[in-house]
Amino acid sequence: MMKQARARLPYPVNGETILVPSVHLTCPRCGETVLELREWKRQHENAIAIYRERHGLLSADEIRAIRKQLGLNQAALARLLRLGGNTVSRWESGRNVQSGAMDILLRMLRDLPGSVAYLRKRAA
Repeated sequence: MMKQARARLPYPVNGETILVPSVHLTCPRCGETVLELREWKRQHENAIAIYRERHGLLSADEIRAIRKQLGLNQAALARLLRLGGNTVSRWESGRNVQSGAMDILLRMLRDLPGSVAYLRKRAA
């Protein structure tokens, strides 16, 4: 009989193991852990958020705020940064984490007047 347990479970993000607080089912005999799909998704998003905080990266909400400040939709920001069409959506939903280089570029777009115009001249 599986029992509900609380623990910090390991989750891999960019080659690093992140320990994420979790409520899950565990077999008291063999120790097997089972997560419901909803909890697994929450676990993934929390691991991404912890990774971002640990490495000083912009949060999903901060990325969304930058995009809105620039008056761009997700597809337009992706084109400006020469990214795949769904990349910005994944960053903003917490499904993926941006690289350090993309994080710096997003901060430049936010902080340096003229950087959007500069990229628009050079974006495909």
